[in-house]
Amino acid sequence: LQLEKLGVDVIEAGFAAASPGDFDAVSQIASLVKNSTICSLSRAIDNDIKQSGLAVQKAASGRIHTFIATSPIHMKYKLKMSEAEVIKRAVHAVEYARTFVDDVEFSLEDAGRSEMPFMKEVMDAVIAAGARTINLPDTVGYRMPTELAAMVKELSDFAGDRAIISVHNHNDLGMATANTLAAVLSGARQIEVTINGLGERAGNSALEEAVMAI
Repeated sequence: LQLEKLGVDVIEAGFAAASPGDFDAVSQIASLVKNSTICSLSRAIDNDIKQSGLAVQKAASGRIHTFIATSPIHMKYKLKMSEAEVIKRAVHAVEYARTFVDDVEFSLEDAGRSEMPFMKEVMDAVIAAGARTINLPDTVGYRMPTELAAMVKELSDFAGDRAIISVHNHNDLGMATANTLAAVLSGARQIEVTINGLGERAGNSALEEAVMAI
């Protein structure tokens, strides 16, 4: 409720499929908050998406944020999927999420280590499938602000007015807020931030740093 008072546009309330407790938390937040969009994160897996859809169904404004890895190293070793398989899974995930909500965000996991031509292929496909927001995570937190700015600029220009470009920066090298600001200056229209920089490993960009810097 404090985030709602602050005027946060979208609150990613949790990963509904992770556990019954996570599902209940997302569902309760969706019931309480009226002025912010409530979002649940999900892998590009049907059950994850279904749980997210059910968890946000009571929200005044609900969103599903689904993701799949697009970097060569993740596709080969983690997913064990080809580029064509990843695109097919991504499109299905967005289309399925659209059966629950109108507002779907799609993340190209490990965008910081993904190849530009493939990212554009994926973006074209998921935007056509109905994704409104395209998120570009620096999943392993190793990009420099100049590098991230160049990536965001190219993909923002590529998306045009078809989708909002978003960023999700990790702080492994202490660059999360710097990268977030570089992205804003390069065309990003959504930034994913956390209170006090909390997040896995070294955390994410801090809401209070990003807001005050802007």
